[in-house]
Amino acid sequence: MQPLADRLRPTSLENYVGQKHLVGPDAILRKAIESGNLPSMILWGPPGVGKTTLASIISKQLDRPFHTLSAVSSGVKDVRETIEKAKSQRFFNAPNPILFIDEIHRFSKSQQDSLLGAVEKGIVTLIGATTENPSFEVISALLSRCQVYVLKHLDKEELILLVNNALEKDEYLRERDIEVSEYEALLMFSGGDARKLLNVLELVTNLGQKDEKLVITNELVENSIQQNLAIYDKTGEMHYDIASAFIKSMRGSDPNASVYWLARMIEGGEDIEFIARRMIILASEDIGLANPNALLMATTCLQACRTVGLPEARIILSQAAIYLATSPKSNSAYAAIGKAQALVQKTGNLPVPLPIRNAPTNLMKDLDYGKNYQYAHDFEKNFSAMEFLPEEVKGSQFFDPGKNAAEERLRLWLRERWKTKYGY
Repeated sequence: MQPLADRLRPTSLENYVGQKHLVGPDAILRKAIESGNLPSMILWGPPGVGKTTLASIISKQLDRPFHTLSAVSSGVKDVRETIEKAKSQRFFNAPNPILFIDEIHRFSKSQQDSLLGAVEKGIVTLIGATTENPSFEVISALLSRCQVYVLKHLDKEELILLVNNALEKDEYLRERDIEVSEYEALLMFSGGDARKLLNVLELVTNLGQKDEKLVITNELVENSIQQNLAIYDKTGEMHYDIASAFIKSMRGSDPNASVYWLARMIEGGEDIEFIARRMIILASEDIGLANPNALLMATTCLQACRTVGLPEARIILSQAAIYLATSPKSNSAYAAIGKAQALVQKTGNLPVPLPIRNAPTNLMKDLDYGKNYQYAHDFEKNFSAMEFLPEEVKGSQFFDPGKNAAEERLRLWLRERWKTKYGY
């Protein structure tokens, strides 16, 4: 029997759940599909949000030949053979066949290079699916020829709709007496992943006698998952859960747990650059100014991993993970930019104060650009207490130093110069 997720895979946009910002009425991708002028594209989003399904629906709706390759198992030879096959399917004014490449981020540079000519000449319309930022993982020449569409996790209402649709429409489940009395555990274990949600639902509905009523509760779901963890995770979807555990262990200052989850990722074949990039983000988001060297360590770790590769890169990753885990923690820089962006979104494009505007021409100087600017180095301690914010948001505070030795020194330094403005 096919898995539930495959049995319920939608075949039209009308039955497709989620991604309304892309395929809802008048949305950008829906317009492209309906017009028939389909660009090559990269579908970027987390697992289980419908990337493969959407590509299949597009090919059916536009009645185009559909070729699919997996970056995990396909090489340059497979790409070239598929392109030759696509060429043979182009008769007269027939539209381009669609070439769908799952996990395109796992393609090497040479594999991606082999796609360029076919995409550029219109031999195929490429649809690539990736869980990784395509700016990092797709070569610039190929990326410049594709539209990037970002897919989002499904929200609570969409996930509940999927569960109810499964119980009502699946040929096997609809014949049974099944009631969902609590959805929380189903939603929690899915994490916004439709495939994972349907896997869990299938696991739970396989319990008990087929001719007896089944009431799905949070407790039933949790017990089922704990007893069948291997089945639940058979598709390798722990990728993001383990990455999350790794980050949270470093954030929580636990070097033992950090190295354990690092080992799980390495043994599982995770991309070492994916691991290193996550550490760069953590170094600023969770350590920041409490230890500015953390960002240097994490950035150097990425460069070193690129230089030496595995197996030696595991030692570099371990060193960096332990260093980050044992560093003092602060999210003051993360919080500061969040507050500043929120104010900008609220107040819009306020004018730059005249004293700190650029004045490269005499006309600008005549208009008082740069007038009354106080050059810091002309003052004692290289400091002048002039106002740098627009008048409308004067006095706003974004940066609040964390309670650690390094930022306490910053707090005193700011207070000494700015007095009450940075009095904290």
